[in-house]
Amino acid sequence: MRIAIVQDWLVEYGGAEKVLGELINLYPEADIFALYDFVPEDKRAFLHNKKVNTSFLQKMPLAKKHYRSYLPLMPIAIEQFDFSEYDIIISVSTAVAKGIITGPDQLHIAYINSPIRYAWDLTHQYLKQTGHDKGLKGIITKLILHYIRMWDFRTSAGPDLMIGNSNFIARRIDKVYRREAEVIYPPVDVNKFELCINKEDFYVTASRMVPYKKIDLIVEAFAMMPDKKLIVIGDGPEYDKIKAKAAPNVKLLGYQSDEVLKDHLSRAKAFVFAAEEDFGILPLEAQACGTPVIAFGKGGALETVKQDITGTFFYTQSANAIVEAVSKFDLTAS
Repeated sequence: MRIAIVQDWLVEYGGAEKVLGELINLYPEADIFALYDFVPEDKRAFLHNKKVNTSFLQKMPLAKKHYRSYLPLMPIAIEQFDFSEYDIIISVSTAVAKGIITGPDQLHIAYINSPIRYAWDLTHQYLKQTGHDKGLKGIITKLILHYIRMWDFRTSAGPDLMIGNSNFIARRIDKVYRREAEVIYPPVDVNKFELCINKEDFYVTASRMVPYKKIDLIVEAFAMMPDKKLIVIGDGPEYDKIKAKAAPNVKLLGYQSDEVLKDHLSRAKAFVFAAEEDFGILPLEAQACGTPVIAFGKGGALETVKQDITGTFFYTQSANAIVEAVSKFDLTAS
């Protein structure tokens, strides 16, 4: 059988890429497809030297820096891939990958990290955060998102099987697509982490710096707690904005290797996590080190963090709520 694996895009190494890496381990003979491939050479190990077949968007102006800006063209681009010679196609979708075109004699399995967040339940949050909620720019953006929603719902009938990466996402799939999804959690290599009992006096957070991850709220919260130290690992389009908010007790390290991340997760007093995440691999990696998690109490974190056992929750995405949760954690930990 000929097998193909298709992902929305490859621009960095994150949770979706870890899923892709494991799929390549399972199906080393599979061909790989993605709208873009801009992963730097030093982060490509998960691809196992496999060629990535890309779309026409790869060569569009400024695509490397502003790849999300081509969202209106992504449905057309994903439909241009020809999978007619394959028996099995596995899509790993956070945006448009599940919208590929397949025939009745082909098996299409869609692993859904999430339906398109900024087109569905996070639409209004996205519009406000990007300043696209008013004026002519807002009208155009809303029209584009309306078109994306129609396309996304129409193409949800295409996969023969849908798999959600958490129960939270399975519920979102049911709400948006009216389809039942199996749940298979993403791969988390807990064996590469060692229990560290002796913790140091700092907190850590790590993430791609995009709006829904809410790293800015964590940085704002620690600016209100000058006696507590925070280490921030990761980069992305929000990096400069977040750096401008950082107080002297907050240190931004930018992108770091897995070894540096592992070291900080092991030694930290706690891992702070403010996103309404689909699943969230990093909280599990922190717990594998014996590091408690202070997390927003919604989304995938509710399936991986145990209240007052492996962590604690806050229930409002605000700097004040994070301050309160960290203070409460400090009292119980001391």
